[in-house]
Amino acid sequence: MQQDILINWSPQETRVAVVESGAVQELHVERALERGLVGNIYLGKVARVLPGMQSAFIDIGLERAAFLHVADVWHRQPEGEAPYAVKGVTSAMPIEKQLFEGQSLMVQVIKEPIGSKGARLSTQISIAGRLLVFLPQDDHIGVSQKIPQDQRDELRTRLQTLSGPQEGGFILRTNGEDATNAELSEDIAYLRKAWSRIKGASVKLPPQSLLHQDLSLLQRVLRDLVGEGTQTIKVDSREQFDALKAFGSEFMPMATAKLQHYKGERPIFDLYSIDEEIAKALARRVELKSGGYLIIDQTEALTTVDVNTGGFVGTRNFDDTIFKTNLEAAQAIARQLRLRNLGGIIIVDFIDMVREDHREAVLGEFRKQLARDRVKTMSGGFSQLGLVEMTRKRTRESLAHVLCEPCSTCQGRGVVKTARSVTYDIFREILREARQFNPREFRIVASPKVIELFLDEESQHLAGLSEFIGKPVSLQSEASMAQEQYDIVLL
Repeated sequence: MQQDILINWSPQETRVAVVESGAVQELHVERALERGLVGNIYLGKVARVLPGMQSAFIDIGLERAAFLHVADVWHRQPEGEAPYAVKGVTSAMPIEKQLFEGQSLMVQVIKEPIGSKGARLSTQISIAGRLLVFLPQDDHIGVSQKIPQDQRDELRTRLQTLSGPQEGGFILRTNGEDATNAELSEDIAYLRKAWSRIKGASVKLPPQSLLHQDLSLLQRVLRDLVGEGTQTIKVDSREQFDALKAFGSEFMPMATAKLQHYKGERPIFDLYSIDEEIAKALARRVELKSGGYLIIDQTEALTTVDVNTGGFVGTRNFDDTIFKTNLEAAQAIARQLRLRNLGGIIIVDFIDMVREDHREAVLGEFRKQLARDRVKTMSGGFSQLGLVEMTRKRTRESLAHVLCEPCSTCQGRGVVKTARSVTYDIFREILREARQFNPREFRIVASPKVIELFLDEESQHLAGLSEFIGKPVSLQSEASMAQEQYDIVLL
């Protein structure tokens, strides 16, 4: 299917939309301040070697020196023996015999700096591609443990043949399980070229220089999103267009031919109302064209999708109405999973269908739409309860997690206690306090709605409480308080 890729760039944020047949199918967002350091490769300078801790501090040009433990120092052993850099296993050779102060060293960040601690480093370099991870210092050919055992040997043999006799090893990532030889060869060529550039930079640049940064979202567009069906890649920034063209001409010349600089007066995302689509993708309810709707709830453990007929009334009979709603829902659900980047376990509750042929048609349409997803998905049939269970690989945070945070009022529950429930909580709390303390007066500080209830419908109960504890109870409205918040002040 033909697609266009639209890129909206600003210094603080990059947004990418993949559009097919006028409808947004995928959204990707990256913030400049939220880009991490993990994966970055630096030419570091050894600042201090600490034999007692079997570690060293490496200056890589950041605010704080980074930390390198002896277990993360890679050292090629004689053939047949294990390398020194086995994660979690201390090297047999002490760190003071491997490093000295002032030494230049190529290192890679494996853990972000946290608080007062600097980044953690390793001298074992790995470069991630779309399908493969390149290990330039190793000759190992590996396959992800998540791929079934019976497929690993065949995939390993294919990879050994494609990688050839050149130096360096590869690990096949999970999403490379179904890749063609052409796709794997393209990734191998990209990774070897990236390593060649890193080696060249390490000779020319001074210590504390950044040699390689994990690809930005813009560069990953060319590497991961562009395919045969891509017609155009439109960028609304001249500077980024030139940078992408330079990157693409070196690594992905086929994709570079599709690059265009968008010069229109209207913002590029207005062309397909993408900002409206983003707003819809954050909503719980998704309207269907027929009048039906979906309810999508994302929790920590799984995501549920409920299909409802809503205002749709079929022209023939009720079974036909349900069938058409479910067919439309199957298409919409697959698109919403891509748009919201929902991963993990997903449960879909289609409207119950009596006829078996209707169930098979809906399931067939759902699987057909899921097959368009570039992220790996697996789906089962209808369970005994009429539910469809599926999984979608988690590749990055969902759109809601990137753009939103839990509500400070309801703490992510989606509901708050009623004002009456809060008043009864306050009654119980005053009784509890009255047993422990003997103040002159109790003062309730709460939201206007709760105070209003105390003054009106609950005034008789408040007077009874005051009489029971033998203390006056005063009220104070605080507009800045949320409905569930309150304070009981002892005067």
